[in-house]
Amino acid sequence: MRHGRKVNHLGRTDSHRKAMMSNMASSLILHKRITTTLAKAKALRGYVEPLLTKSKNDTTHSRRTVFSYLQDKDTTNILFREIAVKIANRPGGYTRIVKLENRLGDNAEMAIIELVDYNTVYGKDVAAKTEKKSTRRRGGATKAKTEGAPVAEEAVAAAPVAEATPEVETPATEATTAEEKENNAEKGE
Repeated sequence: MRHGRKVNHLGRTDSHRKAMMSNMASSLILHKRITTTLAKAKALRGYVEPLLTKSKNDTTHSRRTVFSYLQDKDTTNILFREIAVKIANRPGGYTRIVKLENRLGDNAEMAIIELVDYNTVYGKDVAAKTEKKSTRRRGGATKAKTEGAPVAEEAVAAAPVAEATPEVETPATEATTAEEKENNAEKGE
């Protein structure tokens, strides 16, 4: 039974676990998304979300507190300058965990942990773009028949323009070959 066990020790000593969480939190802040095991992702969420909340209040004390957890000055600066601005209006829930397939080597459950405001795959903007595109299947065959003739006429009209472009390029290639012949003659080849 797990009475009172609030921390998943992840099979590591205390110092190893703290160093690993610090490194993973720094990687998450730098790259905005990391792939790890599900257990580590859940442990990281509990580690990094209080740091993200503390970064909303940009004071010397909060910077020192966050630095004591991350141990990386560049990551701390990125957190306070870039990420804190994006998450300023969010009342919590800064990270998202997405489960993946099990790892091939040891069948461990894998997951992606990412910052919610930095996703590029499934956000508000992406959903709005996909909603605009709608296809209507009814009556599509008759439109293709009626619009097919003008498209063919446009293709025929465009063909002479395409043929004109190689004529412009041929003198340049002839000049290039003439220069190559002269260079080869000078070298004695």
